[in-house]
Amino acid sequence: MVSMNGVNPSPVNYLMRPDRRVGIVGYGAYVPRFRLPGTEVARVWTGGLGGAPVTEKAVAGPDEDVTTMSIEAARNALARAGIDPKALRAVWIGSESHPYAVKPTSTIVAESIGASPNIQAADWEFACKAGTEAIQASIGIVGSGMGQYTLSIGMDTAQSRPGDALEYTAASGGAGFIIGPADESVAVYQGSYSFVTDTPDFWRRADESYPSHGERFTGEPAYFNHVLSAGSKLMEMMGTTADDYQHAVFHQPNVKFPQRAAGQLGFKDEQIRSGLLADRIGNVYSGSCMIGLTAILDAAQPGDRILMVSYGSGAGSDAFDLVVTERILATRDRAPKTADYIARRTVIDYATYARFRGLLKD
Repeated sequence: MVSMNGVNPSPVNYLMRPDRRVGIVGYGAYVPRFRLPGTEVARVWTGGLGGAPVTEKAVAGPDEDVTTMSIEAARNALARAGIDPKALRAVWIGSESHPYAVKPTSTIVAESIGASPNIQAADWEFACKAGTEAIQASIGIVGSGMGQYTLSIGMDTAQSRPGDALEYTAASGGAGFIIGPADESVAVYQGSYSFVTDTPDFWRRADESYPSHGERFTGEPAYFNHVLSAGSKLMEMMGTTADDYQHAVFHQPNVKFPQRAAGQLGFKDEQIRSGLLADRIGNVYSGSCMIGLTAILDAAQPGDRILMVSYGSGAGSDAFDLVVTERILATRDRAPKTADYIARRTVIDYATYARFRGLLKD
């Protein structure tokens, strides 16, 4: 190819890798205790027919929202990082269910954890990849030397129209990561890549209470095109195959999609098992693959390599390649493990769920 001025353009390297190596210094998850079984949703809307795509989903309590849950995840991440909150240079919250239409979540979180006022704060949106979009930016700000540490969170109280197929899986929870220098990290980023197209498979206009979606359309041209493209391109640029990774985690709108994507990329069931949480907590949207990564870090060993690929409707995917370090052994027990939150569960019925989530409209 020749450019308009007759000069051959230089080949573009799409791999994102900062000048200064960075990684995850601390991480933390949060899952509310309440669980709504998929069979309970089916009982109400289909008379129990048709089954359910997940066993149960996590539901935020009446006193929980993206802000309160983000604070919990942030405190867990800080406990593992062992740093002063005032050392953070940015607090970024990715979500599609921020509690205020006009008022930032990030400033509340920053002040609640003692990080303000000398800090950059912002709320991020990109459907279910808002959290990993914030991580991409964190890698850039730390990797450029503009800041020593940043905090990126993906958290949601996912919305779903009563009776819609999404109601089986739209859940609450997420995770946060403190990004910092590689020599302080429990896992170091080897490289990342983002793949984005305008594919309108899922959306919610400003004045609408619930999202709309393209139903079966969300599969092939949306989820699979983006997750497979991002994952395969990153591995191509890194010179790796699925066999080079001990773990992989993908966005989890249900159980079948990430299993299928993993298989098409060459991963075996045992490589995705520790991070596949959808059947136990549902789809926590912006925190989906991020909370899966926390579960992996809770069990990974030094030297393990991890592939993480997010997905955001609209549509795009971020892919990351990480290697676990020796520091994981000394830090993972400083805060509750993701499995602890999953095991802490109280089953509720549909009426309680409807009350907690404000589904009873005037």
